[in-house]
Amino acid sequence: MNPLRRALLAAALVLPAATAFAAPLTMGFSQVGAESEWRTANTASIKAAAKEAGITLKFADAQQKQENQVKALRSFIAQKVDVIAFSPVVESGWDTVLKEAKAAGIPVILTDRAVKVSDPSLYVTFIGSDFVEEGRKAAKWLVERAAKTPNAALNIVELQGTVGSAPAIDRKKGFEEGIKANPKLQIIRSQSGEFTRAKGKEVMESFLKQRDKKIDVLYAHNDDMAIGAIQAIEEAGLKPGVDILIISIDGVRGAFEAMKAGKLNVTVECNPLLGPQLMQLAKDIVAKKPVDKRITVNEGVFTADTAAKELPNRKY
Repeated sequence: MNPLRRALLAAALVLPAATAFAAPLTMGFSQVGAESEWRTANTASIKAAAKEAGITLKFADAQQKQENQVKALRSFIAQKVDVIAFSPVVESGWDTVLKEAKAAGIPVILTDRAVKVSDPSLYVTFIGSDFVEEGRKAAKWLVERAAKTPNAALNIVELQGTVGSAPAIDRKKGFEEGIKANPKLQIIRSQSGEFTRAKGKEVMESFLKQRDKKIDVLYAHNDDMAIGAIQAIEEAGLKPGVDILIISIDGVRGAFEAMKAGKLNVTVECNPLLGPQLMQLAKDIVAKKPVDKRITVNEGVFTADTAAKELPNRKY
């Protein structure tokens, strides 16, 4: 035998075949869209983490439409990816496509938003925030603020997120639970602002035109809607953060800038930087390692008093 051929053959026998020719893990990821600063940061985190982890990422933007996500998931199934992850636009309507993924032997990870399905085994795990708790934290701040003027009644308007989405449902639930103990805190109007700045401004303009009751507080399900509403409040000749207290959720840089300017009173953090945890989860699941059914991230509450100091530390 040729000496060179003999050496190559010996080297091939020493290296395990699986190690020498192992293919990279492939993930199919369907994102809700790009409706906010939070979502943009979330997408960037996922893409960067996939690259860092050596995972091949097939990314699809649903543009806030469930039918687009269903098509993307079916495409991932047809491509035989190793794992599917997605942030669902709404909670319901996923049973059929998730059963298809399960039948194909492809594990599914939920990120950021949960689903309601008939069989919890249709997904392996959920990683994200506790949206109900975020609503409770927002209410806690308001209840404590209201305690400083115990005889005052406060009328609240609410900018909800996308109708049927987990964060919109849960953030509303948590907030209502939190203010229930104080009968002087009343939600007088509530409408979806679709998690977008433009729609938040539009709905707030509508609220302000209804002059039957004075608005004392705005509770927005995300910072982008709050920032849009701030513009509407200013255009109405009022001072946001002073004439109308503003509470929002997410903790994006824009919210900290608004707090620093005195236009927003408090934001409850919802961390979008889930990429590294998601990639490690995918590797563990494909390797058949046990994982928790729900993985919750740690988050804080930031007020206008701390905004200037915290702003340089924000990564999104």
